[in-house]
Amino acid sequence: MHMWEMGDIPFGSFVRIFVIFLTRKTTNDRVHLLSKNNKKRTKMERYKHIQFSKHWEITAQSCYQLGECDALVQALSNIPLKPEYRNKLLRLALIKGAQATTAIEGNTLSEEEIEKIQDGWKLPPSKEYQQIEVQNILDAFNALLREILTEAEVHIISPELIKQFHHMIGKNLGEYLDAIPGQFRADSRVVGNYLAPDYRHVPRLVEKLCKWLHEEFRFCEEQNFATALIQSIVTHVYIEWIHPFGDGNGRTGRLLEFYILLRAGLPNIVSHILSNFYNLTRPEYYRQLDSARKESDLTGFIEYAVQGFRDGLRENLRVIQESQFNIFWHNYIYESFANVKYTKREAFKRKRELMLQMPTDRAFSVNEITLLTPHIAKKYAKIKKPTVLRDLKELRGLNLLIKEGRKYRANVGSLKAMMPRKKS
Repeated sequence: MHMWEMGDIPFGSFVRIFVIFLTRKTTNDRVHLLSKNNKKRTKMERYKHIQFSKHWEITAQSCYQLGECDALVQALSNIPLKPEYRNKLLRLALIKGAQATTAIEGNTLSEEEIEKIQDGWKLPPSKEYQQIEVQNILDAFNALLREILTEAEVHIISPELIKQFHHMIGKNLGEYLDAIPGQFRADSRVVGNYLAPDYRHVPRLVEKLCKWLHEEFRFCEEQNFATALIQSIVTHVYIEWIHPFGDGNGRTGRLLEFYILLRAGLPNIVSHILSNFYNLTRPEYYRQLDSARKESDLTGFIEYAVQGFRDGLRENLRVIQESQFNIFWHNYIYESFANVKYTKREAFKRKRELMLQMPTDRAFSVNEITLLTPHIAKKYAKIKKPTVLRDLKELRGLNLLIKEGRKYRANVGSLKAMMPRKKS
């Protein structure tokens, strides 16, 4: 029998050795691949909350409140306001919004100090960096308001836009911002007990976020306000989770929220509501963010945010309606006096001024009435009590004042009686 040989090793033995070698190599490669996949799976499981898919339910409560929000936004949009009052409300909204979004991150400036910043004041050097933080937010608010409302220019959410917003909130802060404004982070970050995704994955995660937001919420296809509200909340939370920047992620996420809502038609005078709500309920805000991450479910956070937004809209509508009512009340006073015949012009003007200055929410004694304001106190400084009582009697005769025991109250009920009736 002829036997092929290779050196001193029979050919058959060589084949068996080669097969064993291949088998071992394949097994080792498979083990290495499984190990690599297991590491990748472990990383993905750590960030399973970042799904880029709809991982929430709109509860019955949220559904009802979203409808309320839409109705309240329509009501607020259709109330005519005097320019000076509208500007006052907008100024207040921007101050509250800037105070809230920076306070969440540790800024301690009060609304009064931010009002001074709005007026061009410089705070003491010890508060300079806090002033820059707030000024950046105010500048960003005003730039976006101008872009959306004046220039009618809107954009879809993109990585470039997110970087631009971060640059807006972080410019000129130097060492007080642990990040390069407008640039994604280049290191690992831990926030509390949360390890943010690997920085090498950040650009891809942000791209996927923007693509998913476009596909899920369809801004370019006649997006309704309720959908925009959900998008704003989800976008804000995802920026917190991805943590694309070394610092300033919260402010960037809330600025995106502000932008998406303005873009959807939220009146500028109530643009601060969500940031203000998060700040006023800060422990619950953090708890809801943490719970949503651990459960990989945004249902609870959406319910929390929508309810806060609804409550904020209600409160703002109430304040504006009260102001509008006071305007009507003052007009009613002028109309009531227009039919009064007088012989003493000073007495006529004094009584009318008293009614215009009197608050409508409580009753006053005779002495309190004569000291309502410095202007009224000056008018009644030399007036004796019998004359004061006669003035009050004549105002009651005009149905502008009512007596409650020994006190007097503005008779706004006479104006409310003219309003449409409904079941109480």
